[in-house]
Amino acid sequence: MATAGGARPPAPGDDGRRGAARVARVPRLLRVPVRRRGARMRLKLLGAGRLGSLAGLGRGGAGALALPGCLLYTRAGAAPHLTHDTLREVRGVPGVAHVALPALAEIHDVLEEYKEGAAKFMGMPDAVLYCSLHDPVTPCPSGYNTNKELQGSVMFGAIEGGDILEERLRSARETAKRPVGGFLLDGFQGSAMAKETKLKLIASVTAELPEDKPRIIHGVGKPDEVLECIERGVDIFESFFPFQVTERGCALVFSYDCHPAPEATVLPQNGIQDLEKNGAQEDQEEVSKADPEMTPFEISLKDKKYHDDFGPLLEGCSCYCCQRHTRAYVHHLLVTNELLAGVLLMMHNFQHYFGFFSAVRDALRDSKLDQLKELIFRQALQGPASTALRH
Repeated sequence: MATAGGARPPAPGDDGRRGAARVARVPRLLRVPVRRRGARMRLKLLGAGRLGSLAGLGRGGAGALALPGCLLYTRAGAAPHLTHDTLREVRGVPGVAHVALPALAEIHDVLEEYKEGAAKFMGMPDAVLYCSLHDPVTPCPSGYNTNKELQGSVMFGAIEGGDILEERLRSARETAKRPVGGFLLDGFQGSAMAKETKLKLIASVTAELPEDKPRIIHGVGKPDEVLECIERGVDIFESFFPFQVTERGCALVFSYDCHPAPEATVLPQNGIQDLEKNGAQEDQEEVSKADPEMTPFEISLKDKKYHDDFGPLLEGCSCYCCQRHTRAYVHHLLVTNELLAGVLLMMHNFQHYFGFFSAVRDALRDSKLDQLKELIFRQALQGPASTALRH
């Protein structure tokens, strides 16, 4: 799956709001490669919310993406920290890889000479590529692009309009009239927009879009935010969040096991019955203060309290790292700046995040999304330091 698009620059003297309104009149378009001979990308919904799949992807038309779902985040076509061999050890890897357009631009001359396509050049000949204008982890200014590298792709229309409801709705209605294969909800990255405003805009925009075409959103990755967007009709998300967690030296440890009694999933781990008794809660708060980007869904394995913790990153996790290594070992790798730390954390964080989306689909299928949301939001408020994963 690949996308491309470019907004024209604002006229001299335009401020941000007028620029957003101007873009709303001329929707940006994004692209996804599909089979050239007769195949069409098609959305299959099963009736439980927007549970389903996006089929007919790739030049052979055999690719598919389970919905709600996420893309495989890559940097220039490679999963961060991982080789193709180590990526194969990760369970639940999505069939669609996310590549940023600047990465393709840097190797434009090489690809032109290679003549066999970006996916094969990157070592993923069977992958479907989704190409966005920008890397969600790397803030960068708006730019321009040409359509030359993305010919033969299905177009995705981008819904713009900033935080102005009227302009968002106008953009959605006009874009819905275009022959596009799906819709990108753009401009929701970062924290500049109030949460209530963001959710209201997303709900209002998706209500204007046809049900039979997929919706993707950029810049949303935390589990609680993902669930709120799914409730409002979003289908596809990026997976940059596990990469950000890895770069902080952290491991995802939140529970997504949807039980009738969600409090039963918050279990003592590694013999820690009371976090406050041994000062772990205070230590975790100190780490959070040291890294304000840290979320309640992760633990920092740089913390000194893990130097003699010989349990897995997350009790019950089936990932390569948790089955073979301990928190103490990963802590050692981090404090000694060993590259293997990023490899092991990336394998764990990717698999845990992909497992979360699988749990979301199961919850939709079993009509338990409310229970899952309650569980995730409880951890968002309390933190996951004492959780274990159960299957």
